Formats: sequence, structure tokens, C-alpha cells
Amino acid sequence: MSFPAHDISAQFNFAAEEQKVIQFWRDIDAFQTQLKLSEGRPAFSFYDGPPFATGLPHYGHLLAGTIKDIVTRHASASGFHVERRFGWDTHGLPVEHEIDKALKITGKADVMKMGIGEYNAQCRAIVMRYSAEWRKTVERMGRWIDFDTGYKTLNTSFMESVWWVFKTIFDKNLVYRGLRVMPYSTGCTTPLSNFESGLDFRDVSDPAVTVAFPLVEDETTSLLAWTTTPWTLPSNLAICVNPDMTYVKVYDEDRKRNFILHENLLKTVWKDPKKAKIKILEKYKGIDLKGKRYVPIFDYFVEKFKETAFRVLCDSYVTSDDGTGIVHQAPAFGDDDHRIALAHGVIRPEDMPPCPLDDAGRFTDEVPDFVGQHVKTADKAIMANMKQRDRLIVQATINHSYPYCWRSGTPLLYRAIPAWFIRVQSASERLVANNKATRWVPQLVSDNRFGNWLANARDWNVSRNRYWGTPIPLWVSDDFEEIVCVGSIAELEQLSGVTGITDLHRENIDHITIPSKQGKGTLRRIEEIFDCWFESGSMPYAQQHYPFENVEKFEGTFPADFISEGIDQTRGWFYTLLVLGTLLFDKAPFKNVICTGLVLAADGKKMSKSLKNFPDPNLIIDRYGADATRMYLVNSPIVRADNLRFREDGVREVIARVLLPWLNSYRFFLGHVALLEKAHGVQFQYQAHARRSENVMDRWILARCQSLIQLVREEMAAYRLYTIVPRLLDLVDELTNWYIRFNRKRLKARMTLFTLCRTMASYTPFLTENIYQGLRQYIPVTGQEDVRSVHFLPFPEVKEEYFDAVIQRQVKRMQAVIDLTRQIREKNQISLKTPLKELVVFHPDAEFHDDVRPLERYILSELNVRDVVFTSDEARSGVSYKASADWPTLGKKLRKDIGKVRAGLDKLTSDEVKSYVATGKVTVEGIELVEGDLQVSRYVAAGQEKGGDTGTNTDNDVVVILDLRLHPELEAEGLAREMINRVQKLRKKAGLQATDDVLVFYKFTEGETAPLLKAFEQHGETINKTCRGAPVDASQRSPDAKVLVEEEQEISETKFLLSLVRV
Repeated sequence: MSFPAHDISAQFNFAAEEQKVIQFWRDIDAFQTQLKLSEGRPAFSFYDGPPFATGLPHYGHLLAGTIKDIVTRHASASGFHVERRFGWDTHGLPVEHEIDKALKITGKADVMKMGIGEYNAQCRAIVMRYSAEWRKTVERMGRWIDFDTGYKTLNTSFMESVWWVFKTIFDKNLVYRGLRVMPYSTGCTTPLSNFESGLDFRDVSDPAVTVAFPLVEDETTSLLAWTTTPWTLPSNLAICVNPDMTYVKVYDEDRKRNFILHENLLKTVWKDPKKAKIKILEKYKGIDLKGKRYVPIFDYFVEKFKETAFRVLCDSYVTSDDGTGIVHQAPAFGDDDHRIALAHGVIRPEDMPPCPLDDAGRFTDEVPDFVGQHVKTADKAIMANMKQRDRLIVQATINHSYPYCWRSGTPLLYRAIPAWFIRVQSASERLVANNKATRWVPQLVSDNRFGNWLANARDWNVSRNRYWGTPIPLWVSDDFEEIVCVGSIAELEQLSGVTGITDLHRENIDHITIPSKQGKGTLRRIEEIFDCWFESGSMPYAQQHYPFENVEKFEGTFPADFISEGIDQTRGWFYTLLVLGTLLFDKAPFKNVICTGLVLAADGKKMSKSLKNFPDPNLIIDRYGADATRMYLVNSPIVRADNLRFREDGVREVIARVLLPWLNSYRFFLGHVALLEKAHGVQFQYQAHARRSENVMDRWILARCQSLIQLVREEMAAYRLYTIVPRLLDLVDELTNWYIRFNRKRLKARMTLFTLCRTMASYTPFLTENIYQGLRQYIPVTGQEDVRSVHFLPFPEVKEEYFDAVIQRQVKRMQAVIDLTRQIREKNQISLKTPLKELVVFHPDAEFHDDVRPLERYILSELNVRDVVFTSDEARSGVSYKASADWPTLGKKLRKDIGKVRAGLDKLTSDEVKSYVATGKVTVEGIELVEGDLQVSRYVAAGQEKGGDTGTNTDNDVVVILDLRLHPELEAEGLAREMINRVQKLRKKAGLQATDDVLVFYKFTEGETAPLLKAFEQHGETINKTCRGAPVDASQRSPDAKVLVEEEQEISETKFLLSLVRV
């Protein structure tokens, strides 16, 4: 069960190395061991939103899993016991739709023919189709979660708790049966809830027709109504106008007819009303048209509704935004249509309005002209029919956004359906209040998108006319006047007399009846099942089989400390959780939410298997590893609820910018530990409470580590994951490009790596484990703690004594000097290996010089300059001052005078700007500006640099001036650095470690040799000490010597063969 030793000379394949970590975790049963180690600690509760196992995991699932794993790992390391159970959504449309496609089921008759029992057996057979793939991918991503005791919504225990949830709400008089116009999926043959209808909007092109409704009193005059759903016209019962709007009666000379429409919408009928041969005859207010009767457009329902229908109604919902300002009314297919028809007595509450469609959205024989046609297909035939009868006045198309079924991908219809509702609208204020008691990241989602949805919450249709799901536990009389809601298996057995109930699916309970207590004969269960969103919203209770079991455990962990899903769940799982938590306990069932954006393809489009516009997630993980994938996802806008355009290059960059430098720093440490033992016989041991180093860089890197620990603690407590990765990037850069670079000859504070592993273990679980296993041999074991995995260790405490604001300021200022000077070298194409004579550092503040001067040796070494001159002498340095402004901010203050200041600011002299710095006041074009109005920067103007061969740079604080002239006396040193660079690269290519001694041989092949030989002579000791081998002429190499590697090199136009021979 030991972890494989790390070979620092071998190529490191991150993905392959992660497999070793996974095997190690399996060997020590890491997750279960960690849970046992944390028993007895305070509980941190987490709810996992259940996915469907009928599809494979995608990037959205990888993202959600990563966030959940990071938060729960960190909570565990921070002193909590964190139970993590995976959940499966096994019921509902996603499963049924797969079976309907496979068995070519198109409606209820097909299911009844095969039997509900057989249909549900087919569903049950596929619900866990991809569970093995899910388990493999979740483990591969490094997520620790319990699959073995995870919940499934098809389990009887889960379903029984769902019954309890519903009965509790029913007993509060919050459930009712109503006829409502609901979004309806013809693909899944069931109504959907309002929030489901908002999950998939698509831009489509639909018909936009203007239809004539001749007045009974004058058939030469027609009201013009506009609609984008011609298929609803056979069910028309009325037309509606706005009572307060103005309508006009227009005579059309070409058609020899009169038309009535809104006065400002003539363009709907005539492209250019001014040129059209029309004449306005009369004007009306909408209220004047109320009650006028018209000739029905179709006669299918005339006989049944002739006394109450086919007349003009008034309602203020009609607008003049488009169309004709007159709306046709089909009460079965529009919420407003139904409301208005009821209000005007066109239909009665107990009436079913004309709805001549079957379950699949095809016309029934009530509409014989279009029987059997799907409504969307029938649009063309209906328009042709109306055109033939001269009722179609304008036929056009419109591009608009239209809701589609989130599961079947078919356009939704809105149709009147009897359904069971939970009263949510009356609880909207409590929903808003309970949500405000939670923390959302980002908060903007809660305040806007989710908050607005809650404020306008509508009653929830929880019934589905389907088969595979939890049956709604309502037993009713034939007239629906007696309703019994059952809340448990025991209650059903007691009321019905049937015993031995072990499964609550329809085929097992639909036959069970309950005797009426009101003399209404036998009560039978309603046919509907629950919306699967009701089940997932019930998971806090049902996963524990509450209240039938685990009462104390549930009450101790409710509400959950944390949940996380994508922004689409603001109208899905987040919403249903909050609704049920509020109705049951008047509290949100969660305390903290991380809401993520959506993962899109690189081109910004939705990821599509058919378009193949994204790389397979498993290939990305196998190619780059899970750590890189995790870091890429978490360090992106998606964690702030913005969308992410997934780029494979982004994952690759994580390896190059973060993981590889981090690994190299670890390998550098291992190499120097080996070198310490070889050279001095000393075995390195980590000392947690070692005496504080007096070395500035040691103290600086320790302070930076403490800053990271503190930041991670604070930001994880606030659930702001996105702030942590950038700071990790900074520390990796500081460790590798500053600390190690400046301390290559010292083995101090290298156990920064240990701190870094513990701090970042939740983000990169694989690399931190790998590095930790290599460090364990240097860490003394104290006590009886299980330290086999970095994930068993507590999160590091902040050591206040290591904080040092002065040292952090000193190093930051030194870094500024070095970075600015590096930029000068790069701009002038002068390699760092070329020694330069002098660097002048200008700053007016003595504290700046006092901060940087003790670090001068690092500046000399890193910038390869002989002398650093610190000065506050502006004249000597040629430093000038200039002022600039934040114009939008200053404009708000100065308003009309901003133009004068903008024109005069460039005219300020350096002395005037310098005076402004000292006094806080300056006058520009007669306008007095004070401290804070301007930003001041220092610079060396072109032609003003000290001397003629210098380069300058500034960050608007410090100014650096670099002597760019090449000095012959420094040439040999530069050539020696070049040789060291070539030898080190060759050692690396040969796979040599820091402890390996070699002989270095050269053989000149072309060019002048004297400069290089001089460099070897003058700096041979430095080369030997650095490369563990001084350069020797190849003529002295033994004929029997085994050459490890040999390559041609070129330095300053001199070519030579460089070879390494092991000692």
C-alpha cells in the first residue's frame, strides 16, 4: 500500500500519475478512512442534486462535481464530519422519453396496450444504464462521494417520504385540483410546470397571419385579428380589444371591404399606409366595440357555444406593440384567453373549452378537416383553408423566441388541462424572505434572476399524466368531492385493508381502493404521478427516509450548509427545494449556494454531440489530467455564474503555468536533499517549529504562505472559490521564479511545499497527494494520527508570527525594480546572460531605498549588473513628472469645465506637477484642482536619459535607468554564463540529477575560440561549482569514455561540440 517513489529524472505524465494516486486511495480505502477519522466532529451537511443516469456525464457535471468536492474536502479538513452521498434521479420524462423512442410509443393507448407494469419494467431496466460510467468519471475527477449508500428516487423509502411531504402540504390546505392552461409537451404527452417551460427557449420562425372576422351586423366590415398560432383558430370563441385604445374603420379600395384595427398598426396590413388606397371612415374606443358579434371563422363549435361566444370582449392585456391590436381568443390554448372567457361568461368554470387535440397534439375528429394532423403541421392547411374562403388577409412569418420541451426537444403547446396544484403564489413573500436569509455566490443571481422569479411565483402543477414516477397519493370519489391524501405505506394499509405493500409504483397500488367515509362508495387513486422535480425537491427529507427514520440525524443537519448547481436550476432544483422547505418548515433548506454558469463550446454555441463542437470530457481528462481540468473550470467566469467557452488550450495552459512549475519546485527540492546528503552526509528533516530564519527571502516566502492560508480560509468561508486560484498562481510564481531562483544554493524553507500541499489539497487532490507522498519521508511522525494521505491532515492554521508586512513590502519593491529592468533588456534584445555595468534606481522616498538596498545582492545577481545606484536626485536621473486624469470621474465634478482642463493638462510643466504632489493644489486654465483629482507619474523623457546609451522604465512609482553599453571587461563573464546555460540544458537532456558528477568536454568546430577559452580560464571555478564539471578540451577525453550526451552548440558565432561523460 506504499506510494511509488518519485523519479525526478523521469518524464512526468500528469494523467498517468493521477491513476497511481487513485490506486493508492483504493488501497487504503481513503474516503471511508477519512470519514471514520472525522467521526464525532460537528457535521457539515451537503445536498447533492441528483442527475439522471440515462445520459453520460458532460462538462457541466464535471464542473458541479469539482465545486462540490472542493467545498466538502475543505470542510472536512477544517474540522467537520462531511457525509457525501450520491443521488440518482430515476423517474420522470427523461427515462420515459427514452422508452417511448425505443418502443415507438406515441400516446396513452400504446402504454395501456402493453400494460403499465410492463412499461415501468422497461423504464426500471434503463434507469442505471450509465451508472458505471458515472462512477468511473466521478472517481477519475478526484471527487470523493459515497455511491454505495447513495439514494435513488425509485426506492420505496424515498417514495414514501415524498408521500409524507405531499400529505403535510395537503393537510395545510395548499393542494387543489384546477383547470389551467399549462405548457404541454406533445413529445412526452404530459403537461409541464411553468418553470420547466422556461428551460429551453429557441429562436424559431413561425407564421404570422391577419384574419378577418366579419361583423354579423355588416359583413362588408371585418375585425382584423393577428396570431402566430393559426392552429388555434378552429377553437376560436371570441376576439378581444383593449377598452381604452383607439381603433379605426378603414375602407380598402382594392378589396372593396372595410377593416377595423388599431389606429397605429395599419402597417401590419398595408406596408405603406400613406401610399395605400385606403380611407379612414370612423374611429372607436375599444369599449365601443364590446359585444359586437362576428361570423365564426370555423363552425366546429358553433352549436355548443352559439349563445355565449363569437363576440368582441374587452381586456387591458391587449397591447399595440404588434399585430392589429385585436387578439383572437381560444380559451383552451391561452392563459389570458381562458381568464377572459370566464370573466365574460363565454364558458363556465366547470366547462372544458374546445380542445380538439389528442395526447400527441394531433387534431381529433371534432375538427374533421384536419383530423390526424399535428397542430404545427396543420398550420399550412388551416391557412390554405382560410385563404380559399377569403378570411386570410395577410400571411407572413415572424422570428421569435419560443419554448421547447426540455426533454423531447419538441415545441410546447399551451392547453387547458385538469391538474393538481400546490399553492405557491400565496407564499411568495415567505419565499423571498427565506431566500434572503441564504448566501448566494454570486449574490446578483439571488437578487435578480432568482429573486424576481420568486416574487412572481405561480401555483405549481405537480401532476403528470404519466406512468414511471411516484404516484400522487390521492384517493378520490367519482365526483372528486371526497379526497383522501395518504402519507405513508402504513396509512394506506390501514385505510385499504391491503397489507404487504413493498413498492409504491403505479402497477402495485393503482388497484388498491379505500372505502368512502361519506357514503360515496369506493375511492380510487387518481391516475397522475408526481412531477420528478417534486421528487428532487423532496430529497433533503427522502434521502434520509424522514420522518420514518433518522429523525435526529435529519434535524441535526437541516438546512444544508451548502449546495451547488448551474444557473438553469434557478427555475429547477433551487426553486423546488426552496418551495418545499418553505411550505414544510418555513425556512430555506440550504444556507449557502454556489451558482455556476453554463459550459459552452469554444465558438460560444451550446455543446452539441451532433455538431461535434467540443472535445470528449474523458479524452481531456486522459490527456491532461483531472487536476488541470478542475483548475481550468474553477479559475473561470463560470464560477461567477457567467458562461464559459471551453477551450482545450485553457486546460493545457494550467499545466504549463501552474502544475509544471509547482512540480519542478518539488523536484528541485528532492534534488537538493539528495545533494545535501551526498555532499555533507546530512539527512534533511522538516522542523515544524524551527527557529525563525533571518534570511529575508525565507521570511518573505513564509509570510506569503501565511497570506495564502489566510486567504483560502476567508474566501472558502465566503464560498468565493474564484478568488483563490489566482492567488495560488501568484504563490507558485513567487516560489519558483523568485524564491527558488534566488536561493538555489540554500535548502531553507523548502517545506513551503508541504504547506502548499495542505492548503491546496481540495483544489488539486492528485498533485498534492503525489508531492505529499514524496515529502512524508522528511516529516517526523508525532502522535497516533493517520498521516497516510494529505487528505487526512487538517487545514493549516495561520501562524501570525510569520506575517511581516515590512518584508513583504521590501520584496514587492525589489520585484518591481527587477521586472521593470527585465523589460528594458527584452525591449533592447539584450540577454540576461550579458553583464551590464550600472542600474540607477530613482525614487523620491527614502523609505523605498531603505527597503530595496538590503536586497541589492538579489538585484545584482538577477539582472546581471555590476552596480546599483539608488538616488532621489531628479536632475541627475533626468526624471520628470506628468499628470493624467480619470476623465469620467473628474467630468462628474467639473461638468462644463472639463473641456478646459482636458486641453490644458498637457501644458503643465514637470515642476508644476511636482508642486501639485507637494501642495495638493494646481490651477489648469483657471480651474483649481486639488489632491485626488489627478494621477501623477514619473518618467524619463526621450533624449533626457542619463547618458546616451540607456534604457528607462517606470511603473509610475519607481523609475529605473539601465546602462545598455557592452563593456569588454565583462564579456568573459557573459560567455561563462552562456556556457553554464548550455551545460545545464545538456544535463537535463541526459536525465542527470543534481547529485550526478560529470566531466564536461568541448571541441571547437567553427569561429573564433579565444573569447570562450578566456571565459573558461577566468570563470572555470564558477562553471565547475554550478555544473558539477568544468569544461575540458575533448582531446583529453579517454577513448573508452562513455559519452552520455553530445550536441553542437553555438555561443557568439563560435560553434563547438559539447559532451558529458559520467565520472
